[in-house]
Amino acid sequence: MKRNTAAPMIRVSSEDLAREPHPHAPSKLAHVVMKTPRRREMAEWYTTVLDGTVTFEDRMITFITYDHEHHRIALIGTPWLLRIPGIVWSRHRKFWGVDHIAFTYESLDKLVTNYRRLADLGIEPVWTINHGPTTSMYYEDPDGHRLELQVDNFATNEELLAWLDSGEFEADPIGVDFDPDVLEARIAQGVPRRELVKRGSAVPAGARPRAGLRTITWKTL
Repeated sequence: MKRNTAAPMIRVSSEDLAREPHPHAPSKLAHVVMKTPRRREMAEWYTTVLDGTVTFEDRMITFITYDHEHHRIALIGTPWLLRIPGIVWSRHRKFWGVDHIAFTYESLDKLVTNYRRLADLGIEPVWTINHGPTTSMYYEDPDGHRLELQVDNFATNEELLAWLDSGEFEADPIGVDFDPDVLEARIAQGVPRRELVKRGSAVPAGARPRAGLRTITWKTL
């Protein structure tokens, strides 16, 4: 008899997600700290991409924030010569360890407006994909860490859970690639947002949507 080793699917309700946090849970995620031999270059990249501000800097560390918190990103300087092994080390993310850090925007319009701002500055995403729950743009910093800038595709947990129950995510948990320029153009044309957040809504004319494992390349991995 063939043994079924597949992990069971887990389902939660909107009530589960709306409950109060457990009594010993933290109140929020405070910040991310990275060590880097390119501290100035990294600081410029993060303040640009996150439209942030340097709140503190000395000979060893840089604090960056984009909201009320004193710092969301901290950069600790390491010896300049580590740039050389760092070229190889930066590839480890593709195979193990932390894959990416994600930041959420309030609306699809704001996400796409930020895409255009960065593209005009020469900062392009390495991957743009509609996962289903989110519309996501992935960027890589000078050290090779990956950031996801995203927007939620569903206004409520009830809508998201109903979509998950449809089986579409179970059939393809990766998603469908999209062209951010096509998405930007369709927003300008006034296409309803409920249509734009669907998978396959911003594929170049005449192109076949690239979905699931077909979206995974060395660049997007």
